[in-house]
Amino acid sequence: MKDLKLINLKSHDCHTLMQKLLPVAIRGVLPKEVRNTIIRLCYFFNSICSKIIDPSKLQQLQDEVVVTLCLLEKYFPPAFFDVMVHLTVHLLREIKFCGPIWLRWMYSMERYMKILKGYVRNRHRPEGCIIECYIAEEAVEFCSEYLANARTIGVPKGIEERIESRSGFKVIPIDYKTLCEAHYYVLQNTTVVDPYMSKNEKWLQAEHKRSFSSWFKRKIETELARPKNTISQQIRWLAHEPKREVLSYSGYGIGGYYYNTNDHDSRSTTQNSGVMVEAESLHMSTAKDKNLIYANMLYYGVIEDIWKLNYTQFKIPVFRCKWVDNKGGVKVDENGFTLVDLNKEGDPNDQFIFASQAKQVFYVNDPNGGRWSVVLTTKPKLYDRGDVCDNIEETPSFSRGLPESDNIDNEDVAYVREDCEGIYVEEDTTSRKKRKRT
Repeated sequence: MKDLKLINLKSHDCHTLMQKLLPVAIRGVLPKEVRNTIIRLCYFFNSICSKIIDPSKLQQLQDEVVVTLCLLEKYFPPAFFDVMVHLTVHLLREIKFCGPIWLRWMYSMERYMKILKGYVRNRHRPEGCIIECYIAEEAVEFCSEYLANARTIGVPKGIEERIESRSGFKVIPIDYKTLCEAHYYVLQNTTVVDPYMSKNEKWLQAEHKRSFSSWFKRKIETELARPKNTISQQIRWLAHEPKREVLSYSGYGIGGYYYNTNDHDSRSTTQNSGVMVEAESLHMSTAKDKNLIYANMLYYGVIEDIWKLNYTQFKIPVFRCKWVDNKGGVKVDENGFTLVDLNKEGDPNDQFIFASQAKQVFYVNDPNGGRWSVVLTTKPKLYDRGDVCDNIEETPSFSRGLPESDNIDNEDVAYVREDCEGIYVEEDTTSRKKRKRT
């Protein structure tokens, strides 16, 4: 990278660069018109490579790629255009006839070919080595799945087991106020407790949050005193507050994601502490508005602690997060990127979420500078052993929308680079005269 060159890239590397990294990397460079055109092209490839494609939107994508290529012709020299650039026009037609691209590309086969190459022990008989190793591995995997609770020998552990073994926990005591806050969140978001909950007005919410846990405990004790009651074991243990000692983790894997605490990330070169959650919140137009409504909103933050609350009979993993204030700390720019200001903290009294509710995000410092960070989403990478996953995970888009094609017909825009000195070439008229005479 010292020479600002990327070499030895494979096709999948270029695919990832264009769809994920390039739109963010060019935010601080290039003129606005050129930058938006390149982002439009990246957005097009991100759309057609999705696992779920709406056939009714193919024509719209076709019109957009035509406009994008016209814009490229305005900002780039003719030498840039070859047959490969022109072929992007025909990709939508191919999708109409053959279906989604991800079912036909060669990335998965290329990865599997690397596995098959690892089976070769005798280079004079590569086919035989591949066949024998494939049959042996298939037999071992079948036996390991057939035998329940059997510890396999020679077969690598599942990724979930490796995570549990490397991310140990420690038992720590927490203050009673924080414990009550976490306990109230568990009660508020547990289905079996819904009949005892009530959505109060805003001026009652604070008192409801303070006193509900104790009221819920007394209510369940009263119902348990009756000879015939229908209180389940889960409600019984939820009514008794969790223990003051919690299991604290620095890393935790759940739902296809692996998370770290913010403190762990500060000592690491990777980032796994960013989270996003969609939650229901109370909205009002003014302070005197009495028509309050509930609506879903996206909240962004970083994980401060990973705890397991101990309810004796079961444990519930929760994340204690530092949330960004949605009023002044979150915005969407003209290119559809979500920007957050991690220095603007939200409500400090509402910090907890279930670990299963979180979705992992990454925060990239905005190349334009300032205090803002660009939010990039990702898809799950871990799968619980034994679960059959039929749903198709969609690759999240880097942007919420397509940049507008401004100045398409604006003739006042100068398509000349101003960051370098040009070279003037004079036409040689003498050679032309000589050729005419001969």
